[in-house]
Amino acid sequence: MPGGVERACHWCISKIASSACFVFLLFAFLALPLSMAFTGMKFLEDCPLQPLIPLYLLEGGFFFTLKASLPLYDSTRMRRLPAKAELIDNDDDDDQHPCRRDTHRYYAHLLSLFLFLWFILGNYWVFAIYPPDFLPPFQQPQDYCDKTLYLFAVAVLLLSHTLLGLLVLGSGCVYMWSRWRSAAAED
Repeated sequence: MPGGVERACHWCISKIASSACFVFLLFAFLALPLSMAFTGMKFLEDCPLQPLIPLYLLEGGFFFTLKASLPLYDSTRMRRLPAKAELIDNDDDDDQHPCRRDTHRYYAHLLSLFLFLWFILGNYWVFAIYPPDFLPPFQQPQDYCDKTLYLFAVAVLLLSHTLLGLLVLGSGCVYMWSRWRSAAAED
């Protein structure tokens, strides 16, 4: 029975991923990483207390945008496959070159690992100076961080923690449901 659940989930995800609604939602989802990159770029010199916070937002936003755009590329490629198959008599380039798919998957995993490590570093950089001075002190003008930049970085991290927690909770619920279904099927 667990194989049936996996097949059903895979079928649902593939149907959702091939729809135009998914592409629209993915573009809407790109708003956060793009705003991260723009905020990091705009306030690049405005946090001398921890100059890596704007860099965290800039690079994290750029690489997260790259990671989130990979499914867009896959969706576009999947939509062109039926037309391409008709033109070249069901010859698919990926079947002749399976290393393309493996390379694509390798880069996606490598990008995910980088983003995970960058997330951990961002947590350290942002929360290590909590709470910063938002205005430059008269005695030490280098000991401040711009309020907009810092609060945006904290908001991004809190949103990430919330989504990560919901993902773990949802995965646990799906796991428990599949265990319950397989136990019910055995009885």
